[in-house]
Amino acid sequence: MRDVTLGQYFPSNGVLHKLDARVKILFLIAFIVLIFCSFNFYALGLVTAFAAAAVILSKVPVKMFLKSLKTIILIVAITSILNLFYGTGEPLWQWWIFTITLDGIFNAIFVTVRIICLVVVSSALTFTTSPTDMTDALESLLKPLSVFHISVHEIAMMMSIALRFVPTLLEETDKIMSAQKARGADMESGNLLKRIKALIPVLVPLFVSSFRRAYDLAMAMECRCYRGGKGRTRLKQMHFTKKDAVATAVMLLLTAGVVLCDIFL
Repeated sequence: MRDVTLGQYFPSNGVLHKLDARVKILFLIAFIVLIFCSFNFYALGLVTAFAAAAVILSKVPVKMFLKSLKTIILIVAITSILNLFYGTGEPLWQWWIFTITLDGIFNAIFVTVRIICLVVVSSALTFTTSPTDMTDALESLLKPLSVFHISVHEIAMMMSIALRFVPTLLEETDKIMSAQKARGADMESGNLLKRIKALIPVLVPLFVSSFRRAYDLAMAMECRCYRGGKGRTRLKQMHFTKKDAVATAVMLLLTAGVVLCDIFL
């Protein structure tokens, strides 16, 4: 649980920190589309190079990205192994109903690289964007929905708070588990049913603590006269700068490169 990095912000002077949060969110959406539109190794190589460049430009320690990958390594391994047996063509290895083909190996590689790139770039967004900037950016991007009388500010605020409190709740869970173990609780032995029952003493205080934190946060917001997004102003205004224009041009070049690789290679 200490390795979960979702929602954490790492202050630095990297290039990605200086970009507009709206641009970074749109880039992430575009990058997700490009990941699943890469149908050959040339396009996949461009996507991987872009993910590596995001890690370098963020100036966030590589170990932070490795921690974010560590939490999904089991999912990646299972998905890759399953894709080995879903290929077509001449079998390279066969036993009973299991067959490995060259196409299956390619599928496993593509799935593994896609998931890793997706997690790395998503982590780069949260590492380089503060919760306040994330809230403002989400509100700005969702602003057209206000035409349908949707409370855009409240939605953006809730999403930002939820993302912000992920590492806090994980830290709280780790503390509760350590306290229970210090009192003699056994959470690592026995069958699956016994382990699930052993988590009940952890879940109850965790829910109580979560509701207490939510109540304290609501009380603090009310004491500061928070009444929603209507009529609110911002201390820091978002502006589209030259760096954002250069980043947009790079993203357009990446999109064009992936499309050309898929068509001609």
